Amino acid sequence: MDRSVSVRTPESIAFSYELAGLGSRFLALVLDMTLQVLILSAIFWGFALIGSYGGKTPVKSSISASTLESVVIAVIVTIVFLVFFGYFIAFEAFWNGQTPGKKVLGIRVVRDGGYPLDLAGSLIRNLVRVGEFALGLYAISAAATLISPENKRLGDMAAGTIVVRDARSHSLAAIRERADAEQPRAAMITDEEHALIARFMARRDAMSAHSRHNLASQIADRVRPRISRDLQYLDDEALLERLNAVS
Repeated sequence: MDRSVSVRTPESIAFSYELAGLGSRFLALVLDMTLQVLILSAIFWGFALIGSYGGKTPVKSSISASTLESVVIAVIVTIVFLVFFGYFIAFEAFWNGQTPGKKVLGIRVVRDGGYPLDLAGSLIRNLVRVGEFALGLYAISAAATLISPENKRLGDMAAGTIVVRDARSHSLAAIRERADAEQPRAAMITDEEHALIARFMARRDAMSAHSRHNLASQIADRVRPRISRDLQYLDDEALLERLNAVS
């Protein structure tokens, strides 16, 4: 079942997000984990290649075998942690709330209220991911997502984030642009120009055709650079009629 959340900005502009469902989030996770496995494989293959070349040349070392083993284990654990969890933190914090998997599935993480995800939010939600993975391989997260009205897993609850469908066409800038295209920019026309248009409309029937055409052309040329694109196709007098109607 599709769910959405409504958001109102401090400027009292209301809009809504369609929440990402469990299915799309799971597929994004599968894609990300596949990429992570490939990254790890490439890293360890590189280490193995370096080791094979280094092993041909005996090197005396004062480091004991047990110490060396501990260092190797620590390095491996660090690399695995960075790839499996640092991957999410870095991508979500610095790539518009998206990992490659989320990008492919058209979803992203935002803060409650619709604000962009910051580094602190990404860090919190993905450190909680460590516990979610350890406790049943995300089974608890899946249950929390299904129960939550906002499709939140435990990491989202801790960080104050939601996962939404990426709809850039419905961004605030796009809404404003569409609004500008649908109506004339009356506020861009001065009171003096509104009065001039009104006087022309009141007196045009008494003018000769030549004077009427010339005056309409002069007034229209004066205001045309400041009107919306959808009015550009109107002829001079039709434009003045439209502007007079919304003044």
